[in-house]
Amino acid sequence: MATMELKVPDIGDFKDVEIIEVLVKAGDTVAVEQSLITVESDKASMEIPASIAGKIVELKIKLGDKVSEGTVLAMIEASAASSTAEASSAAVATPDSAASVAPAAAPTPPAAAIAQMAEAAKTIQSMEGVAVGPAHVSPVDESNVVKPHASPAVRAFARELGVDLTKVRGSGPKQRITMDDVRGYVKGVISAASAPASSGDGAALGLIPWPKVDFAKFGPIEPKPLSRIKKLSGANLHRNWVMIPHVTNNDEADITDLENFRVSLNKESDQTGVKYTMLGFLIKAVVAALKKHPEFNASLDGDQLVYKHYYHIGFAADTPNGLVVPVLRDADKKGLSEIARETSELAKKARDGKLAPTDMQGGTFSISSLGGIGGTHFTPIINAPEVAILGVSKSYYKPVWNGKEFVPQLTLPLSLSYDHRVIDGAAAARFNNVLRALLGDFRRAVL
Repeated sequence: MATMELKVPDIGDFKDVEIIEVLVKAGDTVAVEQSLITVESDKASMEIPASIAGKIVELKIKLGDKVSEGTVLAMIEASAASSTAEASSAAVATPDSAASVAPAAAPTPPAAAIAQMAEAAKTIQSMEGVAVGPAHVSPVDESNVVKPHASPAVRAFARELGVDLTKVRGSGPKQRITMDDVRGYVKGVISAASAPASSGDGAALGLIPWPKVDFAKFGPIEPKPLSRIKKLSGANLHRNWVMIPHVTNNDEADITDLENFRVSLNKESDQTGVKYTMLGFLIKAVVAALKKHPEFNASLDGDQLVYKHYYHIGFAADTPNGLVVPVLRDADKKGLSEIARETSELAKKARDGKLAPTDMQGGTFSISSLGGIGGTHFTPIINAPEVAILGVSKSYYKPVWNGKEFVPQLTLPLSLSYDHRVIDGAAAARFNNVLRALLGDFRRAVL
């Protein structure tokens, strides 16, 4: 059996991604498409599969190494089937072949890489509104135009990214469009979109330059680079804060009975392993409030308000590398136990750096909870293109007069930030009133 190099396949326009997990060792037998390593790129991680089946003879990488397309991962003793396939492929590609062979379709990158490129294309946008992604691309009428010259694999790749191939210049024979042409187009759009805001000195907003200070003049310093998550989330938060007119409505809810109910549920569910947290009740209450006030479950698109008839609730998860927002899909169709289980799984994936881009897409409303840490009220920043976000602080007991005496009440501070272009103060107060009523008597959630 032949010993061959096992290399990183086409993973899109990503270079120098860090290995965070090695899934195989020397002596292991692997199959085609079996995961070899896990790498971290931007806000998500993805697994790199084997392109050849066989036995691993020697690993060429280790934990913490950075790899790109073409990096040798291991030496592999290819199985007979793989060797035959490689030889057959080489024979087809030989220039001396008697038959004229049509250009082969470019290999399709792993789905995770495609999804990450799509997420990056949608996330990094300019203030002029340049964007790439299926959500922003209008259907193209191809009845009266010549279709671009591209293979089915390239067309599928372009559809995943929402790229109109009529706008891509082909570099192949007879202007055939390749994978690299599509990636180059996406990279160009992203670069053009992010250029005005890349300087970060306020010039684009007409502000005076950011102060430049030699901090070492005043004492010892220790510069540390921001994590990739913080770089991306910071840019998004900055854009959202600048472009969305935030107003925050603060309120409080009596959760004395709800907390007692939650504790009793956890005692009953000790054998099932399901742990009920206040987040699950908040999600159920938020969905009920969104149904009563649908403008909070919408997005502003130019002069139109797009109302969504689905309820995908994002929740902020604190991780060692920064803040991420996993999304619980179809929360209106799930019970408390299912919500508790899924949010726990998503939170664990977030802490482990295993969230896929699809786990953070499609949200219609977000919840940011500081309940386990502290605080009273704060102003959460809206997660565009949503129009509102609920901030929750640490619950506390306070004495409340019931007409005869002071009684202890477990109080939950609520901070609802909303886009004032879409929602006015009265609507926000009514939304919080609904939440207060639901959390005060959770039986209302089934009405």
